Amino acid sequence: MSTPIRDRADACPGALQTHAAADGGLARVRVPGGLLSAGQLRVVAGAARELGDGALELTSRGNLQLRGLADGAEVELGDRLAAAGLLPSETHERIRNVLASTLSGRVAGGALDVTPWVAALDDGLCADPALAGLPGRYLATLDDGRGDVAGLGGDVGLVALDAGTVALTLAGADSGLRCTPADAVDLVLAATRAFLAERTAQESTAWRLAELDDGPARVVERVATSMSVSRAKVQGLPRAEVSSAAGVVRQLDGRTALVAVVPLGRLTTYQAELLADTSAGTLQVTPNRAVAVPDLPDGAAASALTAAGLVLDPESPWLLVTACAGRPGCAKSLADVRADATHAVATATLPADGARQHWAGCGRRCGRPRGEVVDVVATGSGYAIGTSAG
Repeated sequence: MSTPIRDRADACPGALQTHAAADGGLARVRVPGGLLSAGQLRVVAGAARELGDGALELTSRGNLQLRGLADGAEVELGDRLAAAGLLPSETHERIRNVLASTLSGRVAGGALDVTPWVAALDDGLCADPALAGLPGRYLATLDDGRGDVAGLGGDVGLVALDAGTVALTLAGADSGLRCTPADAVDLVLAATRAFLAERTAQESTAWRLAELDDGPARVVERVATSMSVSRAKVQGLPRAEVSSAAGVVRQLDGRTALVAVVPLGRLTTYQAELLADTSAGTLQVTPNRAVAVPDLPDGAAASALTAAGLVLDPESPWLLVTACAGRPGCAKSLADVRADATHAVATATLPADGARQHWAGCGRRCGRPRGEVVDVVATGSGYAIGTSAG
């Protein structure tokens, strides 16, 4: 694969480096593993209400976005996030993209609990000054063996094959390198450093490992010379379809988790504060734009979350529909796709009933989930509909 030529610098937004959208500044708050406390969610919700447009957006990487920020608001936002522990490094804040299996260690199917890896990896990323040079699209995935995040296009990642064996993934595929759970974070950090070193060696402007010439193979060789690892025959890894689960989930310890899907990923501050109030102290933002609320005594709070507009019905069409920002937030959009998608759900007139679909305001299809998805793309005179995998 030839290295792509970029005609602009990596402008991926962060909490301090905002993107100038049509409706004001857009800030992206990295939440490694999607894990945050109730207090931290309240802080971000308060910032959205007082500095932004009054809502949060959930991204496909389990991060949070604020829109409608005034010029200079990122200074106040950064101060609030830092005080809440959500901005441990100003220099590394855009590269802290880490996905982790949803409710790992709490539900059946995983070989081990990957949750401790999240903080360890985040600490390791922030502790290495050189890694601040990673592109803002860098992504690490930590999969407990269920396959719910391994297939989401991580540059580097870990998959637990069993309780004692972990595979390193590169560009979403098995690298053949293996380690023990105790060495897993060191291995993924070594692979991350190798990605950056190879990008530098190729004098590349590539944003993703898969875009480098022979990127995964060259990273394998760099890692093998920098630390002791074992090699195994490359194999297929678990590839669960991106989970669209919603509802009441029974945990292994007998307690309950509520998984609430946020329609079109737009969470009002009222909904955010209700989720924080409902929680037992911790929450997890998932890649399918939902919020998991674990460790509850029962599912009694489900009715209140539903009444607030969150979706806990596993048969709801909202589990299948995503959309970009559309008008008026994006100047390139040819339609108010969120309003149109909402109308289609409300009137049961979705163009691909029963299929995953992504509504986009233009051909860039921003925010499109991975996998087989029906694209509903605005043309200026309606919508073009087609199926593709991505």
